[in-house]
Amino acid sequence: MDENGATPDVEDSGLHDKLPISGLYESWFLDYASYVILERAVPAVEDGLKPVQRRIMHALNEMDDGRFNKVANVVGSSMQYHPHGDASIYDAIVNIGQKELLFDTQGNWGDIRTGDGAAAARYIEVRLSRFAKEIVFNDDTTEWQLSYDGRKREPVTLPVKFPLLLSLGVEGIAVGLSTKILPHNFCELIEASISILQGKDVTIYPDFLTGGQIDISNYNDGHRGGKVRVRARIEEEDKKMLVIRDIPFGTTTTSIIDSIIKANDSGKIKIRKVVDNTAAEVEIQVHLAPGVSPDITMDALYAFTECEVSISPNACIIIADKPHFVGVTEILKYNTGQTVHLLQRELEIKRLALLEKILYGSLEKIFIENRIYRDIEECETFEAVIRTIDKGLEPYKPQFYREITDDDIVELTEIKIKRISKYDGYKADELMKKWQEELAETEDNLVHITRFAIEYYKDLLKKYGKGRGRKTEIRAFNQISANIVAANNQKLYVNRAEGFIGYGLKKDEFVTDCSDIDDIIVFKSDGRCLVTKIQEKVFVGKDIIHCAVFVKNDERMVYNLVYVDGKTGVSYIKRCQITAVTRDREYELTQGTPKSKITYFTANENGEAEIIAVSLSAQSKAKVKQFDFNFADLLIKNRSAMGNILTKYPVRKIVLKQAGRSTLGGVDMWFDPIIGRLNRDERGEYLGNFGPSDSILVIYKEGSYELTNFDLTNHYVSNEVLLVKKFDPKLAITALYFDGGQKNHFIKRFNIETSTRDKKFVFISDAKNSKLLLASTDKRPRLEITLPKTATKEQSKEEYLIEEMVDVRGWRAMGNKLPNDKFKDVRWLEPLPEPEEEVVTSTEVTDGDVEDVEVADEEVDGDIAEGDVADGEIVDASPNTGPQSGEAGEAEPETSDDDPKPEIKPKKEPKKGKDQKNQLGLF
Repeated sequence: MDENGATPDVEDSGLHDKLPISGLYESWFLDYASYVILERAVPAVEDGLKPVQRRIMHALNEMDDGRFNKVANVVGSSMQYHPHGDASIYDAIVNIGQKELLFDTQGNWGDIRTGDGAAAARYIEVRLSRFAKEIVFNDDTTEWQLSYDGRKREPVTLPVKFPLLLSLGVEGIAVGLSTKILPHNFCELIEASISILQGKDVTIYPDFLTGGQIDISNYNDGHRGGKVRVRARIEEEDKKMLVIRDIPFGTTTTSIIDSIIKANDSGKIKIRKVVDNTAAEVEIQVHLAPGVSPDITMDALYAFTECEVSISPNACIIIADKPHFVGVTEILKYNTGQTVHLLQRELEIKRLALLEKILYGSLEKIFIENRIYRDIEECETFEAVIRTIDKGLEPYKPQFYREITDDDIVELTEIKIKRISKYDGYKADELMKKWQEELAETEDNLVHITRFAIEYYKDLLKKYGKGRGRKTEIRAFNQISANIVAANNQKLYVNRAEGFIGYGLKKDEFVTDCSDIDDIIVFKSDGRCLVTKIQEKVFVGKDIIHCAVFVKNDERMVYNLVYVDGKTGVSYIKRCQITAVTRDREYELTQGTPKSKITYFTANENGEAEIIAVSLSAQSKAKVKQFDFNFADLLIKNRSAMGNILTKYPVRKIVLKQAGRSTLGGVDMWFDPIIGRLNRDERGEYLGNFGPSDSILVIYKEGSYELTNFDLTNHYVSNEVLLVKKFDPKLAITALYFDGGQKNHFIKRFNIETSTRDKKFVFISDAKNSKLLLASTDKRPRLEITLPKTATKEQSKEEYLIEEMVDVRGWRAMGNKLPNDKFKDVRWLEPLPEPEEEVVTSTEVTDGDVEDVEVADEEVDGDIAEGDVADGEIVDASPNTGPQSGEAGEAEPETSDDDPKPEIKPKKEPKKGKDQKNQLGLF
């Protein structure tokens, strides 16, 4: 209301022009989000550049005179096109320069490996590289627009004839979305583009300037939801030191060292010190604590530090002014198609320019050689001159590709008299001929544009591909269990009566060393068990009978127990495994009835089965009140199994009578050559069944061998290993090597005489340039040598049986020279089968005469009884010298070289007159 109390007119007040705040917010927020997405954070698919990068490239091209420019000047020039602060421009210039593709740099530009920043803009210099000038710029094919203030023009997108986006990679965060495209290898991108033009399927994978190793099994073509794992390259210098050579993408040597120190301080790994010797190449030395395994520490570095990182790509790009989520293969196909389109436009422009050159050259030739210029001497006006020249050209007009215009004639009038007087018709014809050839070539390239594009890519690869090979090794990674590789940084204690466990109960019973990330399994006398995370102090239930570190999926751990059922009073006996559980959930090992109780319990790490002595109560009605029971007679079942009835009578006590052996037998092992690790998952090459005393034989390409245990944490670098086998001391190793001293190839066979584990022994010559070519553990190996073609002889192949060439000798022996040292190729053939068993003979004694009686290799009905009699001697007729296997799943006892050998005694001559019916021991 106004001061007079009247209500003002709504139309006069202007309220109809006002909008609610919610509407303004929605409109302005969408405008802002669109601006950030399109103008700042997300690259365009056409050139792979964000606006700031595109404006920097344009400013550098405008400034280019072949010399270096101060980055400060480049920042200033770029600000004519980019309406933002100089800091963002400087950062973008440094980011492009550190990728070593589009810029030639001078000065301190920092180091992406160490994280060191570049010097100030006034100290460093930059210019466009030859590669950038060739593939990024072409004013004739560029679409232009006015800059933000309208004073200058700038490119909408640059006509890039290369998959620049995939080569450089990009990362950006916009409003409501983000983008992360990983860099790819320069040469591989070009080769993939060629394959696309040839109609082939392509697959490309990331490659990083920092090197390292990458697992691309879940890359998913760079789509959202994909993931890659990147690892540092860690080498075992010796048993006391590891060396980090390459680092993962996105990390620095400083961040890796900090993460290692943090893991050491928290007890995840145990090291003495870390030394950074990075200079031209990355070198971080990790000195190990005494007694620490380098293989386990290597896995721990991957598990607990930045030596392994996981990267989630998210390929988001601008296509037709809208963000799209696509795969890297689709981006590459788009860029390849765009390159073909740009090359076609350039050829069309070149064709038009050549046609114009030929047209004007022809006009000039006709104008001068036919002396048309003399006809214009009497013309009084310029119009008359034009008409006169046009009339003189009239007979020749049909030969031109377009009509002759007045502008063409005006150009003829501008020819100077001096040039007319010195005109050389022969040179003009030669020049015209050259233009005609260029025109024919251009038109042919236009017709065969795909072929031309392939040649263009090959030329790029030839000129700029040197030194740009893949730096990141593609390989599969094993899954590292943090619980297994974590260092023992805590101690587990237990208060059995009150039911507490933890690493803070230092006044109670010590159980074992453990890690602060371990799970603990607990068994209680009431027949329940549970798995819980280790803590400082946690209540798990009273009357604890056993607790230990829990290893998930451990099929070697077997629990032997006897329990009394609370309802029936019957004692049950069982063997069970616990491989996977839900944490903090109780499981019943009995039948779950009230007052059930475990009366005997053991945990056996290798499935041992002991013998127990059971004593029944004196009041029981059982006739036998004491008896033994062997756990080996039971099958191993799951935790919920009831078990077998041990006795129905009350039990007074159960005690261990005899410790048992493992009933699980050996462990089947496989070697996966891709990741260089042992496994029990049937991946890779089967090595065999391993017992506690067995070893792994590793033969390296450098010409050495090593014996190791068969621990799953062992590392075998795939590109360094030639052979991984189960070690058999009786098996001969066959090796073909080149002696750098004598300049000859040698072949040798030897038995391994050493027994030291984890130590390499060189078995070839130590002369410079010596190298191992082939190695085999076959019993009867065969070698094929391919001899090269000569002037008098065609290429041929020769086969050799190694056992006929060289005898088995010591591992230090040099061996024999190869018969044909100048060969083109050499390889193993299928080995010969082992020879059939020799005919078994029996010595027949008759009145002093000895005959060899052949025993036919035929099946005999019935079994040969053990303990057959021959002249009073007991002869073991069993084909096996060791004990026979008993129950299913029971391992045979091991034998050693120290076991007494069976003694063979000569048979006594039978006394005359005695009954000689069974003198040969045959029944």
